[in-house]
Amino acid sequence: MDKIVRIDMTGKSFKAEPVTEKYTLFGGRGLIAKILCEEVNPTCDALGPENKLIFCSGLLGDTPAPCSGRLSIGGKSPLTGGIKEANSGGTFAQRLVSLGLKALIIEGQPKDDEWSLVFLGENTVELLPADKYLGMNNYELTENLRQEYGDKISIASIGCAGERGYRNSTIQITDLEGHPSRAAARGGLGSVMGSKKIKAIIIKASGKYEAKYQDKAKFVEKNRQFVKEIIAHPFTGQGLPALGTAMLVNPMNGLGILPTNNFSSGTFEYAEDISGEKIAELQATRGGVMKHTCHRGCIVQCSQIYNDAKGEYLTSGFEYETIGLVGANCGIRDIDLIAQIDRMCDDLGVDTMDTGCTIGVAMEAGKIPFGDGAGALMLVQEMKDGTTFGRLLGDGTERAGKAFGVKRIPTVKGQAMAAYDPRGLKGTGITYATSTMGADHTAGNTISMPGNPADKEGKVEASRNCQVGFALLDNLGLCIFVGVVFENPDNIQCVADMVGAKFGDEWDINKLMGIAVQNLSLEKQFNREAGFTSQDDRLPEFFYQEALPNSGHVFDLTDEELDQTLPF
Repeated sequence: MDKIVRIDMTGKSFKAEPVTEKYTLFGGRGLIAKILCEEVNPTCDALGPENKLIFCSGLLGDTPAPCSGRLSIGGKSPLTGGIKEANSGGTFAQRLVSLGLKALIIEGQPKDDEWSLVFLGENTVELLPADKYLGMNNYELTENLRQEYGDKISIASIGCAGERGYRNSTIQITDLEGHPSRAAARGGLGSVMGSKKIKAIIIKASGKYEAKYQDKAKFVEKNRQFVKEIIAHPFTGQGLPALGTAMLVNPMNGLGILPTNNFSSGTFEYAEDISGEKIAELQATRGGVMKHTCHRGCIVQCSQIYNDAKGEYLTSGFEYETIGLVGANCGIRDIDLIAQIDRMCDDLGVDTMDTGCTIGVAMEAGKIPFGDGAGALMLVQEMKDGTTFGRLLGDGTERAGKAFGVKRIPTVKGQAMAAYDPRGLKGTGITYATSTMGADHTAGNTISMPGNPADKEGKVEASRNCQVGFALLDNLGLCIFVGVVFENPDNIQCVADMVGAKFGDEWDINKLMGIAVQNLSLEKQFNREAGFTSQDDRLPEFFYQEALPNSGHVFDLTDEELDQTLPF
């Protein structure tokens, strides 16, 4: 990965530049933080010309490291007002790497209203007219683009949500079957792409980029060792391949932390109906696929292809977070209806997590009753239709909740929480509060950490360690699930050896973790300059004041304890 391509949408021009030494050890989320801190005014309008949209793979993205095909997309978030990295699987990162590109940076804003497609090929960058694709949502759009440019392409696209500037909009990435089902979902980056009048980015590459190593034999040896550890772990080697992330529904319900009826409870009476076990039972009779590859080189295979009652494809990449927040959090027990909403969200291009929380606050406000699946479909349809009410919903949970006058709004820094109640999973609650990304479990989920999850003892350190570990994985371009084997320090050293074998020098755990600490420091710097203070690192008041009815737990971390989490 020896080049960076910049596309200036103001002048409708592009240039390729070599990767300088200062970027050598920055990848994924860290590269985004580095570029944004150096080139973007943190106080700028996220939907204005000063913001930049960055696509990049991780430091190990050009290697056969397991699950290393993750894509990072970043910019200033129109949802949170701070720095944002949204992470996705799919085919885009590896196609980007196959062109020898470390990053694609979209800059500026057109002076006219003309929309473009970006086409990247072998030694080719083109801006093509996109007018005929406007108004298409992602499934229709990708089908048309594949008919025009062939099946062997990767696409990053926005639906009508991104066109309209919804602050909850996603950038959808095609999977191995060509479905736009992998989402860079969080933070509203689809509206940033829309603000630059780019409907889709297409990569067509026939060649294979040859990675460079300082010691290839050592890399291969350590890589094999790392693969064995991931396959041997019960979570990544057995649980996830069998049931996907939906395997978490019953355990989280058992712990009393499955958000139910807009975070008013942590247990859902009908959890079995929306569980991974139920999905596996249905798909066994419908011809669906429970063990599916997110991207080439994924050895966990926790994705799936979900077929409807007629045995026809409905959606893929159907995750626990969607099931928990569209399902239990809204009191909906019909797994097929939840899958239908997942498909609608991917098609329109909105984050299923924020959408589930938005529907939850709408239910709390009395717009529709809890458990009203047909009503929930109607609300998503309002977003697709672009009605005035639908546009409010498309701007996310916090804006909708405030407009409805709801007290219980489960957001931090404007972003909705994941499907873990922070009163009973305090380490993740600390991450929600203190992460630079807003309420984001992928910034440091402590669910696999030892100890009582509802006890605050040791949870500041647990959150800190997870935030550093997850940032490291995002920098390397690895799926966060492989981090479960980091419970054994020998496996962290194994990855350090892999990095050393690729880039040179001796690496130990401290040096490896230094990549992540530097990343987090840059993100904190950006947010401070954007106007964030320690008072933004807090959960909504109701988590401190309202006890979970099944356990009596509240979120009882003090401000002083929260401020100790990331002291840099």
